[in-house]
Amino acid sequence: MSQRKYFGTDGVRGRVGDFPITPDFAVKLGWAAGTVLSASGNQRVLIGKDTRLSGYMLESALEAGLLSAGVSVEFLGPMPTPAVAYLTRNFRAAAGIVISASHNPYYDNGIKFFSDAGSKLSDSVEAEIERLLDEPIRCVPSENMGRASRIDDAPGRYIEFCKSVFPSDLSLKGMKIVVDCAHGATYHIAPDVLRELGADIWEMGTEPNGVNINHECGATHLDALRAKVLAEKADLGFALDGDGDRLMMVTASGRVVDGDDVIYILARAAQQDGLLQGGIVGTLMSNFALEKYFTERRIPFVRAKVGDRYVMEELVKRDWRIGGENSGHLINRQFHSTGDGIIAGLQVLTAMQREERTLDELLAEFVKYPQALVNVRFNAGDNPLEADNVKAVVAEVEQALGNNGRVLLRKSGTEPLIRVMVEGKDAKVVQKFAEEIASEVEAVSN
Repeated sequence: MSQRKYFGTDGVRGRVGDFPITPDFAVKLGWAAGTVLSASGNQRVLIGKDTRLSGYMLESALEAGLLSAGVSVEFLGPMPTPAVAYLTRNFRAAAGIVISASHNPYYDNGIKFFSDAGSKLSDSVEAEIERLLDEPIRCVPSENMGRASRIDDAPGRYIEFCKSVFPSDLSLKGMKIVVDCAHGATYHIAPDVLRELGADIWEMGTEPNGVNINHECGATHLDALRAKVLAEKADLGFALDGDGDRLMMVTASGRVVDGDDVIYILARAAQQDGLLQGGIVGTLMSNFALEKYFTERRIPFVRAKVGDRYVMEELVKRDWRIGGENSGHLINRQFHSTGDGIIAGLQVLTAMQREERTLDELLAEFVKYPQALVNVRFNAGDNPLEADNVKAVVAEVEQALGNNGRVLLRKSGTEPLIRVMVEGKDAKVVQKFAEEIASEVEAVSN
C-alpha cells in the first residue's frame, strides 16, 4: 500500500476541493474504475453516500466517468458503508462505491470501493485503477454508454437484512435504547431496525443538514449520548459514526463501551455457542487485558496493523470470523463481509437477551488495563525507533512491566510523529513509563 499514489487503506480521502477530492479527479476515477471493474462483463455499479453536502458533487462526477466507460450506475442515496457492501452482493453488481469520509468532519470526503463479493478491492485491482488514472479518458461509443437509475427500496432491503441477524425467538420489547446516528448515513436505518425489533427508542443525530455530520455527536463524541442515557434511565446507548461502520456504546450506569469491550462480548458469546471458529483478530492498539483474557481461555489471538482492512486480511487468511479495533470497527464474517456498526450492536443485544444480563453485568468481569499514549514529533527522514538509547529505555520498561503490560512504539501514517503507548495495571505507573520513553525519543530527535 505504501507505493500507492492515490489509494490509502480505505480508498481515496481528503479535504473537499483539494486534490484528489475534486470533481475532475472523481470523473477520471469513475472512468478508470469502470474500465477495470467491468472487464469481467458485469457493467453494473452501485453508488451510496453519507449525508455530506459534497456527496452530490462527487456522485455526479463519478456518474459521468462511469457512464463514459460503458458502466451503468444505480444510486442508493444516503446509505451506510456496510449497506453498500451488502447491496452490491444482493444485486449481483460488479462493484459498490461509497462516497464518505467516515468519522471525519463534513469538509472532508472520500471514495471507496467494494468488490462484487462485498469486500474491499484487492491490491491488484486498485493498482490497475491507479495505472489508468495516469492515462487520458477514452469514452466508449455513444451506443455503448452506461445508463443511470435509482434503487428506491434500498433502505428497506438493508433494514430487513440487519433484522435477520437477530434471532427470531428473541425480542427487544421493553428495552429502552438511545441511538446516536451522528447525523450520518444511518439516520433513517438504525432507529427503524431497533424499533421494528421491539425496542423503545430515543433518537439523536438523525437530522442531517449536510454539514453537521459527526459534529459533537456519534461514535467519536459520546458525552451527549452518555448524558441522554443517564437522563432517560435507558438500558444502553448506541453511537454510530457518519458512515455506520463504527460502533461505540454506553451502559445504563454511563460506562463507555469501546471496540475491545464489544469484541470481548462477541467472542465470549461465540465460544459459549460453539460458533467461534478459530480465534480473534485485534490490532496493535487492542487492550492488553483482551489478549490476557483470550490467552487464559486458550483462544488464539493475533494483532494486525491498525486499520479494519488489515483486520479483515488476517481473518480471511486464517478463516476466522471475529475481529476489530478498539475504535469501534467490528467484523463478524458469520454475518457480513465487512465491519458493520448496527449488526455488531445487534450481536451485543443478542448476548444480553440470551444471558438475561444487562450490558454492565456482561462487562463486569472484563477490566481493561490503563493505557498511556504520548505523541512525539520527529524530523522527517530520522528513525528514532532505531536509536540505542530508545531501545534501552524500552527494554527497561518492558522488564519492569513483566507479564502485566506492554510497550508499543509506532510511527504515525499521516504525520512525522512517534506514538508511544504503554499499558499496565497501574495508571500512574504507565503514564510515568510512557513519559520516560517519550522523553528519550524526543532527545534523539532533536
